[in-house]
Amino acid sequence: MAATRTTALLRAAASSGCRLLSASRGVRGGWAAAASLGPSRLFHASARAPLSSEDKVTVHFINRDGDKLTAQGKVGDSLLDVVIDNNLDIDGFGACEGTLACSTCHLIFEDNIFKNLDAITDEEMDMLDLAYGLTDRSRLGCQICLKKSMNNMTVRVPDAVADARQSMDMSNNSLK
Repeated sequence: MAATRTTALLRAAASSGCRLLSASRGVRGGWAAAASLGPSRLFHASARAPLSSEDKVTVHFINRDGDKLTAQGKVGDSLLDVVIDNNLDIDGFGACEGTLACSTCHLIFEDNIFKNLDAITDEEMDMLDLAYGLTDRSRLGCQICLKKSMNNMTVRVPDAVADARQSMDMSNNSLK
């Protein structure tokens, strides 16, 4: 199961242009070789070099309560990265930390952005089937990587979230 999920994540990342690197495992040739690969999502806590405004993409999130949250991410970051890195207050967002095991990072895109997104994978479609408020412009934020053409886009967070953790009865550890 874990191997299948890893394969699915790598396939999705490759098709979307995201590069996934594990800093703890290292990369042949060191960080210089890793930097030459282009935009990366590091699964290791490390200080990032300051970005120029040309490397940043501004994203506007319309939260469940109607508030507009604006944040910046770098080209290649997923929308989940943007939410986490900017500590945006979107309740329950990204519960599975981008492993395609939930639909809590469900976002609704504007038509002009949605039509230019990379192709959706079968794994993402399966998770979207579990999402509350699914639309014909819905995608999972963990699977959408920023491109320069997305600068100043607005995405909407659905009114509610389908989160399997909320159906757990903590008193006897059984599902309701």
